[in-house]
Amino acid sequence: MGRDRKEEIIQVPKKIRFKAIKEALDDDPKLNIRSLCKMLKVSRSGYYRYLSAPKSNRCLENEWLSEIIKKEFHALKGIYGARRIKILIERKYGKRYNLKRIKRLMRKLGITSSIRRKRKGCTKSGYSNYEENVLGRDFTAKAPNEKWVTDVTYLEYGSGQKAYLSAVKDLYDGYIVSFEIGKRNDNRLVMRTLEKAFKTLDEVKPLLHSDRGYQYTSKEYVYITSKYGVSRSMSRVAKCLDNAPMESFWSHFKVECYSWKKYKTYEELVEDINDYIEFYNTQRYQTKLNSLTPEEYRNQAA
Repeated sequence: MGRDRKEEIIQVPKKIRFKAIKEALDDDPKLNIRSLCKMLKVSRSGYYRYLSAPKSNRCLENEWLSEIIKKEFHALKGIYGARRIKILIERKYGKRYNLKRIKRLMRKLGITSSIRRKRKGCTKSGYSNYEENVLGRDFTAKAPNEKWVTDVTYLEYGSGQKAYLSAVKDLYDGYIVSFEIGKRNDNRLVMRTLEKAFKTLDEVKPLLHSDRGYQYTSKEYVYITSKYGVSRSMSRVAKCLDNAPMESFWSHFKVECYSWKKYKTYEELVEDINDYIEFYNTQRYQTKLNSLTPEEYRNQAA
């Protein structure tokens, strides 16, 4: 590291450098504390003192406010922006906060209103609805239909023709709630999958977790999940492990069914997918489910 760079780092207040180390470790606990402290020119003892120091009143207030913002934002299906969140907090909690503070905390939480803003001119703007990672890699569920994950995987048949498999998996028992196969990876494929899954619900409304694929950030996705009262969660950017259970299912499917075969036709591929998912749900015993199949384990909870 050059001398100028070292001097530049030293000029940054230690509190900010300590905070940067903490955020890096929160994101990846496997990082080496010694190396991070050395890189940012602080001592490990100083970092540990920073961690043990009592939080300021403003810090505690920001933590409380952040929790309220998250709670109200998701309760309202992400339709409120910073201004309306500010009004809601004033009306509901009797507390007044500066709009800049609300906006700053929302940016830090990574949440923004799903309502598209009007733009001048005739060029149409894109639409993206990014949700917070509410699931937070907590892949456990206490009952069926409490937490679902969903994704689309790419397949091939014939001489390189493409096919796509979309599925919804229940984290309670690994049961594949619904799936659809198509030749196009589009909104229609995903919405058909979700319609089938949502029609199995009664009063229970799951948290539905996905990645940030364009289908899951589309207006159609927001509409259909809101229509059925389903909460949304999304993986962070470049964090495939945030949707690990769905990736695990794709891995099982490809190793146990797809990868060791050559499919000449689309119909052959569809038939095998149907057979495998039927097998996975009703015949594939799993140790973590007390040696039951997903369907058997699911029926115990009924």
